[in-house]
Amino acid sequence: MTDLTKLTIADARDALRKGDITSAELTQACLTAIDAADALNAFVHKTPEVAKSQAEAADARLKAGDTPDLCGIPLGIKDLFCTKGVPSQAASGILAGFKPEYESTVTSQLFDAGAVMLGKLNMDEFAMGSSNETSVYGDAVNPWKVDDRKLTPGGSSGGSASAVAADLCLGATGTDTGGSIRQPAAFTGITGIKPTYGRVSRWGVVAFASSLDQAGPMTKTVRDSAIMLRAMSGFDPKDSTSANVPVPDFEAALTGDIRGKVIGIPKEYRMDGMPAEIAKLWEDGTAMLRDAGAEIRDITLPHTKYALPAYYVIAPAEASSNLARYDGVRFGHRAKLEKGDGITEMYEKTRAEGFGAEVQRRVMVGTYVLSAGFYDAYYNRARKVRALIKQDFDNVFAAGVDAILTPATPSAAFGLGEMADADPIKMYLNDVFTVTVNLAGLPGIAVPTGTDASGLPLGLQLIGRPWEEGDLLNVAYSLERAAGFVAKPNHWW
Repeated sequence: MTDLTKLTIADARDALRKGDITSAELTQACLTAIDAADALNAFVHKTPEVAKSQAEAADARLKAGDTPDLCGIPLGIKDLFCTKGVPSQAASGILAGFKPEYESTVTSQLFDAGAVMLGKLNMDEFAMGSSNETSVYGDAVNPWKVDDRKLTPGGSSGGSASAVAADLCLGATGTDTGGSIRQPAAFTGITGIKPTYGRVSRWGVVAFASSLDQAGPMTKTVRDSAIMLRAMSGFDPKDSTSANVPVPDFEAALTGDIRGKVIGIPKEYRMDGMPAEIAKLWEDGTAMLRDAGAEIRDITLPHTKYALPAYYVIAPAEASSNLARYDGVRFGHRAKLEKGDGITEMYEKTRAEGFGAEVQRRVMVGTYVLSAGFYDAYYNRARKVRALIKQDFDNVFAAGVDAILTPATPSAAFGLGEMADADPIKMYLNDVFTVTVNLAGLPGIAVPTGTDASGLPLGLQLIGRPWEEGDLLNVAYSLERAAGFVAKPNHWW
C-alpha cells in the first residue's frame, strides 16, 4: 500500500470516498509519523485522542454518504488558532496553561467539514518572526537538510510548513501578517496561500496586527490549497473585518488554461544584491508562464521600496495595542509578586517574564510610534505610504494585469542560529517580497518551482486581484505543472 502520509488531500479525499482507505487508518499513519519526527519540533501539542475520535466520526459520515471534501482528512493547526479545551498559547509563555472555552471560526468550519485535528503546530511567538526561533517551545526545524546544518522552516508558520513538508499531516492552517505563510512554504517546498483580507475569519485567531493578519492553508499542492481554502472561507458576523462575499469553488477554477492572461513583472523587485539563483528562478518562472500562453508585461510598483519600513511601523503599533490585554489578570501567566507589590508591579513583572525578546522589542517600537509627538511622524505617515502602495497595485490591475510574478524569498532556507545575533533588520529583510501583499490586502501564493545549488527548495510568489483567488490559484496551478517540482526532503529525522 502507498505510504498514506504521502497522499495529497485530493488523493486522500478520493480514496476515502471510494472506501479504499479509512480516516482511522490515515489518521493513525499520521500520528505514527508525528511521533517518529519529534526532532523536527513541529507539533507542540499532540491530540491523538481527539484525532481518533474525529476520524471515527468522519468514517461514519463517509459510510453514510456525507462526503465533504475534507471529511476524514488529518490536519495540523497552528498554535495561533484557539481550539476548545486544547492549549492555544501562540507559542508564548504569557499564555501558558490557556485552554479556550471556544473554537475559532476557521477550526470550527474545518471540523464541521469533517477534518481531523492531529494537534497544534509550532510557530514564532505571537507570529512575530521569520525563522520560528522566537517560540517558547523552541525552534521548529526544516525537514530539508544540507550537510550537518539544521535549517529554519521559516516563520511564523514554521511548524505548519515543516509538518506538511515532512508528511506528518496532509495540510495545515497558517497565518500571514507579512509573509508568514508564503515564506515558510517557499523554504520547505510546499504551497501556501494568503487570501484577500476579509476572505477568512480572524475570530478566535490570536491577534498580532489586526489590519494585516489573514489565515490561509499550507498544503502539498495548489489543488490541495484550493480545497482547503474553500472550507476555511466565508462571512463571519463575529469578525467585523469579514467580507460578505460569495465563496466560489476554487478547485473548479483549476483548468490550467492561462492563455491570454497578463502577468506583470515589477521592476522594483529586482533588488540590488539579488542572488543569481533567485534571479534565474524568476526568469525561468516567467518563461514557463509565457510558454503556457500568458502575456508577460513589465510593470512598475513605485512605492515598493517604502513597504518594509511602513510595515515595521504599522505592525508593531497594532501589536502594541493587541498585546496590551496580556496583563496577568484574566488568563495565562501571572508573575509571582513580592510583599508590597501592587498592580503596576504585577503588569511589569508578568509581561517581562511572559514575553520573549522579539515580542518585547516590537511592543516597545509600537508603543513609541503611537506615543504623543511621534504618532504623526511615524504611524500616520506609514498609513499614508500604505495607501500609496495599495494604489500602485490598483493601477496595475486597472491596466489589465491579471497576476504579478515575483520571488517569494530573497534566499533559500538559512541555518538555525545563523541570524540570531544579527541586526534584527537583517531578519526583517526576509519579508521584502511579501509585505506589500499584506499592506494592500491582496491574495498571494507561494509555489515551489526549483532548488538552489545545494538542493534546497526555492519558491515564486504570485499576487492576484482582490477576491480573485480562483484565478490566482489557476495561474499557480499552471506554474506548478510547468515546474514539475516534487518535494523530497531528506528523511534525516
